Amino acid sequence: MFSLGIQAQESANAQQARKMFDEAYQMMYGPQGSQLQYSVNIVGLYKTQGTIWTKGKKSKFIDEKYVAWNDDVTYYRLERKKKTITIFGAHSEERDKYASKFKFSPDNYTYSIKDAPQKGYYITLKAKKNVKGIKEARVLLDHHTHYPINVRVKVGIFHTTIKISNFKVGGITDQLFVFPKSQYENGYKYIDKR
Repeated sequence: MFSLGIQAQESANAQQARKMFDEAYQMMYGPQGSQLQYSVNIVGLYKTQGTIWTKGKKSKFIDEKYVAWNDDVTYYRLERKKKTITIFGAHSEERDKYASKFKFSPDNYTYSIKDAPQKGYYITLKAKKNVKGIKEARVLLDHHTHYPINVRVKVGIFHTTIKISNFKVGGITDQLFVFPKSQYENGYKYIDKR
């Protein structure tokens, strides 16, 4: 009887964790769109910071080295220093050498939640058997808004930390994801890899 009670309790915890995670995921990738600033640290080997906008499968990001536009058909990546613009199909794995390592499907994980009174809600995701890519993630959500604040991801033996700030939901137009070709006609080299 005691073990049945523990299983029921874990199940309620898992359900609550998944519900809160799904709400945060919807805020970020839903049809209303979102914007956030991020700071990434991949095991101290690679660091970057920038701004990202998302809306469904569309995205745009800006950091020190790159600007990328993805309108869900075509992906354009501007490398600022080299003045090159590389074009890929919107969902091509070739567009980012790290993309395949960070593939994510919410149904591939088990969920648990822990309240950290001074910080927020920690939602832990653990990959189910035979899932490739992200093996574990720990998402910190704000107590009041449930906006993501911090994400720590484990891929293989490496950990990546993503700090999130200035998270905004809504007000994102589709035009934001369209590559502004007229601004990059002179002095830029185009490489088409579609």
